[in-house]
Amino acid sequence: MSEFQIYAPDGTTTPPPTTPPPTTTPPTTPPAGNPNLAQGHPATDTGHSDIYTAGNAVDGNTATYWESTNNAFPQSLTVDLGATHTIGRLDLKLPAGWGTRTETLSVLGSTDNTSYTTLKASAGYTFNPSSGNDVAISFTPSSQRYVRLTITGNTGWPAGQLSEVGVYAS
Repeated sequence: MSEFQIYAPDGTTTPPPTTPPPTTTPPTTPPAGNPNLAQGHPATDTGHSDIYTAGNAVDGNTATYWESTNNAFPQSLTVDLGATHTIGRLDLKLPAGWGTRTETLSVLGSTDNTSYTTLKASAGYTFNPSSGNDVAISFTPSSQRYVRLTITGNTGWPAGQLSEVGVYAS
């Protein structure tokens, strides 16, 4: 059915509304003008399981994911941003349907892929499906080209797992 009319008890019809209902624009995360600097850029790892390679963590698809070699912590995922950028926030995601888990990780940065400094010390981050399995990590902004996540534990699986790594200015 593509059209219908409603009749009042006296047999008259109710005219359709002349003004469409208001629409709202959903909020953007991150704010417009603050692009994900990692998406589509090269990513490498210290090891991966089967087809779950590092490139899955920067492909823009939360249904694909990187999974490190199992039972072999620590494991690292490194993203080359292609140029030096001032960064101050990461947004890490797991597939939305996965169960709650805490991954213990640190964030490191480098301008030359040789010498790394700690941007955020090792801590446990809880991914919860009720909040979209999304974790935001903020740190003091600094200029980096390479961003490395070193994972030392995961309560949900004996490997590092990430479906998307977002790197942002703030």
